[in-house]
Amino acid sequence: MPGNMTFDALKEAVESGGIDTVLVACVDMQGRLMGKRFHAQYFIDGGHHETHCCDYLLAIDMEMTTVPGYKNSGWEKGYGDYVMKPDMATLRALPWMPGTALVLCDLLDHHHREVPQSPRAILKRQIARAEAMGFKAMMATELEFFLFETSFDAVRNSMQASGQIRDLKPISAYNEDYHIFQTSKEEEVMRALRNGLYGAGIPVECSKGEADAGQEEINVKYSDALDTADNHAITKTAVKDIAHAAGKSVTFMAKYDHRRAGSSSHVHQSLWTLDGKPAFFDPEAPHGMSELMRQFLAGQLAHAEEITAFLAPYVNSYKRFCVGMFAPTKAVWSRDNRTAGFRVCGEGTKAIRVECRIGGADLNPYLACAALLAAGLDGIEKKMDLEAEMRGDMYSTAGVREIPKTLRAAAERLKGSTMLREAMGDEVVEHYHHAAEWEISEQDRVVTDFELARLFERA
Repeated sequence: MPGNMTFDALKEAVESGGIDTVLVACVDMQGRLMGKRFHAQYFIDGGHHETHCCDYLLAIDMEMTTVPGYKNSGWEKGYGDYVMKPDMATLRALPWMPGTALVLCDLLDHHHREVPQSPRAILKRQIARAEAMGFKAMMATELEFFLFETSFDAVRNSMQASGQIRDLKPISAYNEDYHIFQTSKEEEVMRALRNGLYGAGIPVECSKGEADAGQEEINVKYSDALDTADNHAITKTAVKDIAHAAGKSVTFMAKYDHRRAGSSSHVHQSLWTLDGKPAFFDPEAPHGMSELMRQFLAGQLAHAEEITAFLAPYVNSYKRFCVGMFAPTKAVWSRDNRTAGFRVCGEGTKAIRVECRIGGADLNPYLACAALLAAGLDGIEKKMDLEAEMRGDMYSTAGVREIPKTLRAAAERLKGSTMLREAMGDEVVEHYHHAAEWEISEQDRVVTDFELARLFERA
């Protein structure tokens, strides 16, 4: 569901002293919330109409470097403004941040048109495309992360002192997958997270330990695609806020240590008719998979390599794809098989859906959901035939479609994708291809600790 606070309720909360601050935030290319803190009374008096931000927010990297070469923003264009237009349907109080409400914004240009490269606009375009075909896109993301005893302050001090992060201490000592006793040790953070998100109108289902020491998963109930992406972005911010307040730290890196499991963000997907019926379910069809579902999945498989850059956006993302750690290496489908890139879940029931297991916890949920939806809709439009199901251990299966092994390979497939150019527009594909190229060039440029340790004496 969307935000759980009306504008009138905000007025009452401000008048009673319960709310004094409104966070007004847009989503950047990396999926982070960016924006301003408004005095609540000013927001009510007029700030809710719109505010402004520098257009460089869609032209920076993870370190907020002003990256050259973007067509929509740069020094030669003077780094002007975008309009931040609050979507009042997303308004909510944040229980983990006393006296504070949040509203998400759409990014508009000076003519009040949505900025095509904006992640929220990219997803909304694919949602509208689905609705024009008579379908509502329903999605859910499973978000994993590592939780550490080491505080964010200690991590930063370590980086400043030595240029390295040292002494990261996971909050638990061993694999805690489904482990009740181990996860009891981190309830200070996880209970606050579950209750805080629920109080903010985000319907949390559960949290659980994941497949390594200190690894967590938080699950939010499925919803329409835009609400799911909004919930995902807010959840990541909540995790960081709550961990920081408890003197802990977290990471959403896809792979923070090559000896550890990676962190994923699986995306569950289904289409429903506009009158609320599950379009993926056919009780008479094998496994309950309707013809529409088979076409949708066929489209995602056909374009899997082209959309991977939106599911794995950094050089580090590809270090997660390794054998035997529950991250897929093959872009094939199977029923209830965690070694495949696409898993069919809820077999034979109205809950039948496609789970894409390729995405890491570092993905931008708007871009990931948009790319998956674009590929699936292309399969429906072209009435693609679904290839045969793969069975068994996909890690050891040869001669089948593989997930790109590097961001460089994925970026090339993104750039050459006719499907994505038609679905999203050339300006969007060129923009995010440029972002990938920048990430690659930065990684190519920087000397790593691994290189020093391996080559300093021996080379």
